[in-house]
Amino acid sequence: MAAFEALKEVDGGGHSDESLIRLAGSIESRDASLAYEIVLGTLRRRLQLHHLIRHFGGLDAPNLDLAVRLALEIGFYQLRFLDRVPAHAAVAESVELVKRSGKRSAAGLVNAVLRKDKGQKLEWPDRATRLSTPEWLLARWDDRAEVVAAHSLTVPPSGMDPGSRAIVPLLDLHPGQNFVDVCAAPGNKTREALSLQPAIAVACDISERRLTNVPGERVLLDATRPLPFRSRFDRVLVDAPCSGTGTLARNPEIKWRLRPHDLERHQRRQKMILASAMDALAPGGLLVYSTCSLEPEENEHVVDGYRVRETMRRWPGVDEGDGFFAAVIESR
Repeated sequence: MAAFEALKEVDGGGHSDESLIRLAGSIESRDASLAYEIVLGTLRRRLQLHHLIRHFGGLDAPNLDLAVRLALEIGFYQLRFLDRVPAHAAVAESVELVKRSGKRSAAGLVNAVLRKDKGQKLEWPDRATRLSTPEWLLARWDDRAEVVAAHSLTVPPSGMDPGSRAIVPLLDLHPGQNFVDVCAAPGNKTREALSLQPAIAVACDISERRLTNVPGERVLLDATRPLPFRSRFDRVLVDAPCSGTGTLARNPEIKWRLRPHDLERHQRRQKMILASAMDALAPGGLLVYSTCSLEPEENEHVVDGYRVRETMRRWPGVDEGDGFFAAVIESR
């Protein structure tokens, strides 16, 4: 089952979107659609699924064998949150998954635990489980926690996100101006900028593979280091690598990987990238710094000390689309 394989890859450090795209190519479109729904839904609701495993099986999900845990997660997700799969089929599929994974001895356990769920109404034991979000993240979001976490359990619309589309217009790009996108891959914002105004575009990224399809002149570089340009740019876009906490509906594995100390690590890198990018900004020019993070360490704390003309913040569940932060910074 493609969903099972994708979840195994995610557990090993992979990204759900990349795993699904690769695995979906080998199955029919109808099955691919179901795999997408199961993988992303299982990741979104993982804390709830672990509670179900504990409630019906008396088992501590994180301590289970990986194949057994994933089979139970997939089974409970289909039983509780997916109408398109009959209950008997969901149970049978999970049992088959552990058999095919070489865990035949666990097949009876998986079958018995899943069959105990008759759709009984359950009360979630705490806020974190009810919202399937780690409590430390909820505490950071204060009075917005409920709406942000609830949004992370929804299925976002396909296509480019409204929040993302709000970033590029902040460049105020005029015809004939040159601009550089220092963290360009996969190229959506570079492409959008060129669609708004004809300009001389330079697209940079540290990943040669991800830079391949980005429009404009492409330059492979590490943006944390001084940029290798002789001339400066009228406009600079820094769409910085970040924790991604504004995109949890699209990238739910972030909830389970991110740790508080990661925010300091991201901030150090972001500050280095912004400093390098500012050195490439021409006098009178504008730089837009943006992230898809909700965390002040990656946003306000990074741009503090620069000449910030304006900031924009979008909260998922409050504003349409994913969460974003952007700051328009004037040249020194």
